[in-house]
Amino acid sequence: QRHQAFSSSARQLKNKVPESQKIFQADNGLPVHIKGGTGDVLLYRATMTLTIAGEERCSRCISTVQEDKARNT
Repeated sequence: QRHQAFSSSARQLKNKVPESQKIFQADNGLPVHIKGGTGDVLLYRATMTLTIAGEERCSRCISTVQEDKARNT
């Protein structure tokens, strides 16, 4: 009986995949990673900011280690 309750409530859910396909396949000149709207744009920008900041931090650490190694040699 528990299984029947789940399956009957699952049938009531609307399939949103075709709507999403229309949005992401639209030829509007936007890259696919920002076609989802404001949330996607913010997530993309945050990801790029963290990536660039992380790479800059790694570069600083590597150069510090190289300078220390050169001084100790």
